[in-house]
Amino acid sequence: MNRAPERGRTAPPADRYRRGERRTSAEPLAAAWEPDGTQALRRPRKRRGVKKLVANYGWRIYAIPVLLVLTALVVLDTVQPKAPATGDGGSTNAAETPVTTQEPPASELPAKKPDLKIPTAELPAGPDFSQDGVGTFKVIAGGGPRVGEANAPKFRKYAIAVEDGVKPADFNDDPAAFARTIDGILSDPRSWIGTKQVALQRVEANQNPDFVVALTTTKTTHTLCGKEIPFETSCWNPSTKRVIINVARWVRGAMVYGPDLAGYRTYVINHEVGHALGSGHAACAENGAPAPVMMQQTFGVSNDFVSQLNAGQDVVPANGKVCTPNAFPAG
Repeated sequence: MNRAPERGRTAPPADRYRRGERRTSAEPLAAAWEPDGTQALRRPRKRRGVKKLVANYGWRIYAIPVLLVLTALVVLDTVQPKAPATGDGGSTNAAETPVTTQEPPASELPAKKPDLKIPTAELPAGPDFSQDGVGTFKVIAGGGPRVGEANAPKFRKYAIAVEDGVKPADFNDDPAAFARTIDGILSDPRSWIGTKQVALQRVEANQNPDFVVALTTTKTTHTLCGKEIPFETSCWNPSTKRVIINVARWVRGAMVYGPDLAGYRTYVINHEVGHALGSGHAACAENGAPAPVMMQQTFGVSNDFVSQLNAGQDVVPANGKVCTPNAFPAG
């Protein structure tokens, strides 16, 4: 049942409740129930990808890749091996030349190998010898005549030196006598000049020798000859043009030569000079025959031993043949 409006009061027009219409002070506030089409509620658009990251993190987002690159460079620099320094210092003495730490030569250098049991390769017992040198060499003054065939295909000049740090006792306190010993070996008709393929002449340091026969401490020998062979050895070092004679072997010799120290010294000079002249290693060809001078007699005259030492990477087969010591290439 509809009630009539009370006297003196009128019903509020419906327009008063429309958005934007004027109301009386007695009328309550009311939320619009009818949305205004022109004022539709707009949702903010979502930012995606890089824009969202920039909006959220600001300038810090640009710092992250820079930090990642810097971190990677630091790690790479930490784990990369550094190239070893090489000696390049000069000398005020023309007859004194420094050791360079270039790659070791191949004349006595086999593959790396584990524990070797070669009794004839051990250094014999004997006197003490110089172990620590300073890496410079003094050429012993003196020269000599040319020896060998006049028309020999190879003519080579050589000098003789001693490393600073080798004690005089290791060459009988007489460098001139040491040089005469080398000259005597190389001018022997059973030596390389006896092959009629080689002529030799000793010259002074300033006469451009083709190679230098150098008595060298064990420490410097290990630097120039390498450490792959776990026994004291000598070698030819082509980068320095030196025939490196290990003072340990010069003083004590080798097992297969026994007490014949002079015989061993003759062998080691001829063997290493042979490398300087271009000769490679050789094997025992016949049981009981003299070993070739280019066989590694410092370690033995058994093919089996020398083959084991070189891990099958040399010309020596493990065929059981054993020779006798021999110090000359043209004996």
